[in-house]
Amino acid sequence: MAGNDLGSLLGGLLGGGQGGASGGSGAGILGTLLQSLAGGSGSGSGSGGNPLGGLLEMLTKSGLTEQKDSWVGTGENQSVTGAQIQQALPDETLKQVAEQAGVTPDQAATQIAETLPQAVDKLSPNGELPSASLEDLIKAQQV
Repeated sequence: MAGNDLGSLLGGLLGGGQGGASGGSGAGILGTLLQSLAGGSGSGSGSGGNPLGGLLEMLTKSGLTEQKDSWVGTGENQSVTGAQIQQALPDETLKQVAEQAGVTPDQAATQIAETLPQAVDKLSPNGELPSASLEDLIKAQQV
C-alpha cells in the first residue's frame, strides 16, 4: 500500500504518471526502494524517519557526496551509475527491490541510478530536502 503511494508520488513528481503496470518504471522501483528502506530491512534509523534521507546518507557513505549534493542543490544534477548504486545499497535491499519489480539487481540499480537524481531534485526545489517524512509529502500531494 505505502509502496504504491511512494511510487505514485515519485511518478507524479517526475511527470511520468502514465498509470501503472507497464513493466518496471524507474519511479515505481524507486518507490519500492524507499518503502524497503522505511520498513523492510531496517537500516537502523527507525523512528518514522525519512527513508529518502537514509538513502542519501548511504550514498554519502559510499563516496557519492558530490553527486548527492548536486541533486539537492540548485545547480546541474550529476549522474550516477548502476554500479555506484549497487555499491551504496545493501545487497539484500537491492535484491528485494529487484524481486518486487520483477527485474535483476543490475537492472534495478540502473533504473534507480537513472531516476534518483531527478527525484531528489524535484523533492528539493529550494536546495534543501524537506524535513517532512515521505508519508507527509504524499498526503500533501493528495490535497
